Amino acid sequence: MNQLFKRFFAYAQATERTRLYLIAVGSLSLILLSMNVYSRSVAQYNELDLQATAQAIAGEEIGGETTNGSLPAGLAEMPSFQAPVSIISSGIPRLVNMETIIPDRPRVVVTTYSVEQGDNLFDIASRFALQPETVLWGNYEVLQDNPQFLSPGQELNILPTDGVYYRWNQGDALPSVAEFFGVSVDDVLAWPGNGLDPYQTEIESPGIADGSWLIIPGGKRELRDWGPPAITRSDPASAAYYGAGSCGQIYEGAVGTNTFVWPTTQTSISGYDFNPSIHPGLDIAGAEGNAVYSVDSGVVVFAGWSEYGYGFLIVVDHGTGWQSAYAHLSGVSVTCGQSVAQGTVIGAVGNTGNSSGAHLHFELQSELYGKVSPWNYLSP
Repeated sequence: MNQLFKRFFAYAQATERTRLYLIAVGSLSLILLSMNVYSRSVAQYNELDLQATAQAIAGEEIGGETTNGSLPAGLAEMPSFQAPVSIISSGIPRLVNMETIIPDRPRVVVTTYSVEQGDNLFDIASRFALQPETVLWGNYEVLQDNPQFLSPGQELNILPTDGVYYRWNQGDALPSVAEFFGVSVDDVLAWPGNGLDPYQTEIESPGIADGSWLIIPGGKRELRDWGPPAITRSDPASAAYYGAGSCGQIYEGAVGTNTFVWPTTQTSISGYDFNPSIHPGLDIAGAEGNAVYSVDSGVVVFAGWSEYGYGFLIVVDHGTGWQSAYAHLSGVSVTCGQSVAQGTVIGAVGNTGNSSGAHLHFELQSELYGKVSPWNYLSP
């Protein structure tokens, strides 16, 4: 009997726990359902409230007609919202970018520059980020490698990169041209400004028209030296080529000391400095008419006009393997064959020949070393 009661009470307890569990689950489900319904109601109400507010604002701004539509009775008298058609149909407007910047592309073709008063080779080259030699190599027909030939109004070719501008001649071969200027054939073919297809052009028969101009990027060649030659008292023949100032053969004359003083009282540069390949001398500042002095003792082997840009020119042979030259003079104070001592006045600063202003162009030349920088030899 006791066992029976125990089983009954155990069953009753289990049944009660099940009932309580079911009640708890049902209550929780009801709560969750109620919360979901409430959230939807709140969202719907907020949406309707937002629409009503928008309609009210639109009604004030654009004076739209009222409508009851499908809104609740409490909102039926609110003015209807009429959005501007442009906003609805075209979306968000975007202002035009009035400052669109297109990146600069590297120049690959030749341009031109008109020489102005006061220009010089170095300034022009610097303006276009080129070496001075490139300006000469791009304008041989105009300048003939002589920076003294620059004059206002000249139209110069300005290469896009350092190198040589070469006129193609009938019978030329790409390998020979490239080798002459110290570059490879591929350098010439690959340069965009030459208009040659590096993959289609036949090297042996490139089809380049006679008279066409090619940019030889990185190309170099020797520059023609227009300066006074090494005129010695025993061999004056070469001087005759340079103009009427040439002197005949001279056997005697003063001999120098191998020391050199400044040829003017000023020791500053007014134009070109020394450059062995382009400008083998100094352009020394000075007013027109200022005295020019012989830098060492010697004999005059050229005195007069020079045909190649130097204007009035004096060349003194010092008898020691050295010669000195004085150009663009306004006047010549010595004659052919005259012996001069160091410091003797031989002429005056001027602006003759291819010159853009009064100055003295001075050169110092050695039979052993050629034209040298005067800075290394003139006494302070």
